[in-house]
Amino acid sequence: MAGIIDINSLRKGNKIEVDGEPFLVVTVDFRRPGKGTPSVEVRMKHMLTGAVNTRTWKSGEKLQAADVEDREMQYLYEEGDALVFMDNGTYEQVSIPAEQLGEMRGFLLDNTNVSVLLYKGRAVGVDLPTFVDMEVIETEPGHKGDTANNVLKPAKLTTGVFVPVPLFVVVGDWIRVDTRTGEYCERVNKR
Repeated sequence: MAGIIDINSLRKGNKIEVDGEPFLVVTVDFRRPGKGTPSVEVRMKHMLTGAVNTRTWKSGEKLQAADVEDREMQYLYEEGDALVFMDNGTYEQVSIPAEQLGEMRGFLLDNTNVSVLLYKGRAVGVDLPTFVDMEVIETEPGHKGDTANNVLKPAKLTTGVFVPVPLFVVVGDWIRVDTRTGEYCERVNKR
């Protein structure tokens, strides 16, 4: 059951319910004017539609926490415009529109365990593992002598996503990618 959140303790990543709709807090800006009541400007993303709204509340107000549940599920396959996930405990399958994952879709590998966010029983989001290991399937060869600066080149990975990588990375290498930023972390040994 969801609880109450004081507006002064609201943080990025909190899930709140506003006017009966679930939102994910993107930014929180505390405003303390010289005169008048302090206020809190909250930028939030609608968990069902993806629309971003900004709203201001007076300091001290209370908000309803969204009734959400994180459930461990395994990504199975893509079916049309939807991604199919299976609950690891009950084997129940749920579909989530691929557009809800946005750019993160390129880091979702088959059979990967993810945390699926459910709002009143409906799947509304996915939290990928922080790091994934993927194989480089296409990239240009590096040039000798190009090591003076931190030079990067684009590399295509197994899911078709492009990631900037250092010049020494070649086709067939496995790399670790941060799914939050889409950045190269390191080369890993998968042989």
